[in-house]
Amino acid sequence: MTFNPPLQRILPTASHIICGAMTVATPDEARTLIGAATDAGITVFDHADIYRGGEAEAAFGAVFKDQPGLRNQLIVQSKCGIRFGDELGPGRYDWSREWIERSVEGSLKRLHTDSLDVLLLHRPDPLMEPDEVNGAFEALRRSGKVRHFGVSNHDAAQMAFLARQLEQPLIINQIEMSLLHSHWVDDIVTVNDEQRHSSRFSPGTVQYCREHGVQIQAWSSLCRGMLSGRDTASASDAVKNTAQLVRRLAEHYNVSLEAIVLGWLLRHPAGIQPVIGTVNPKRVHACAQATQFEMKREDWWTLYVSARGQRVP
Repeated sequence: MTFNPPLQRILPTASHIICGAMTVATPDEARTLIGAATDAGITVFDHADIYRGGEAEAAFGAVFKDQPGLRNQLIVQSKCGIRFGDELGPGRYDWSREWIERSVEGSLKRLHTDSLDVLLLHRPDPLMEPDEVNGAFEALRRSGKVRHFGVSNHDAAQMAFLARQLEQPLIINQIEMSLLHSHWVDDIVTVNDEQRHSSRFSPGTVQYCREHGVQIQAWSSLCRGMLSGRDTASASDAVKNTAQLVRRLAEHYNVSLEAIVLGWLLRHPAGIQPVIGTVNPKRVHACAQATQFEMKREDWWTLYVSARGQRVP
């Protein structure tokens, strides 16, 4: 495979696929997931302080406590910035220095670790003050609590504005990308065409990340199972047709359905890292098959056109 994630230039042991921990609830689930993932060559684990109200991080922390040395074999990233509704206000985003530092302290305690490999700001805060973010990042870096920084759900303009005012580079942008959420491709192919008005993706984001060496990570990369075995009886014709196409290509390449869905993302030259959310060991291994082949250009286009439900301009 020619696939080369930009993150590997900074963290050489980073795997092509990432295990998301959003649904992990217990230490046993975390232990099983870590075992299946590492057996499949997956070394990166994605967390957020809000996942299961902190239980996901705590579950991993219990495993790290019981198995000294395991933490150092993995790349662990977490996210902060989303606050649930409480007596102080509604559900909201908070990028104040106080909240960022407080959130990291909580994640480190729950994960039973001294540092995060990467911290991502989860969703953009319209009240963000760049100097506060920079102050938090610098304090966390100097203390050794966070090695690298990134964002999630950001467009090119938001990244460029923030990056200009930070001392540390933003090395990751995690956004929703999949065969059934392909607006990031529509942004490219519908230039100078009326179809562009229907695109829900902010123009230039993929190009910005490629130009600046930012690792793109794709959440919900498996399309919530719609193309890899989930019942499609009530789905659109485009989804039904694409699910059948995925099945035919899986037989052709002799890989799993999940491998075809993820392989479509891996085929893109941006070096996209899919984040998978399953805790099923068999499905983890099925996903890992995506790194065992390279999808042909024609098959990539066939899947894309099928999934979007209309021809390209």
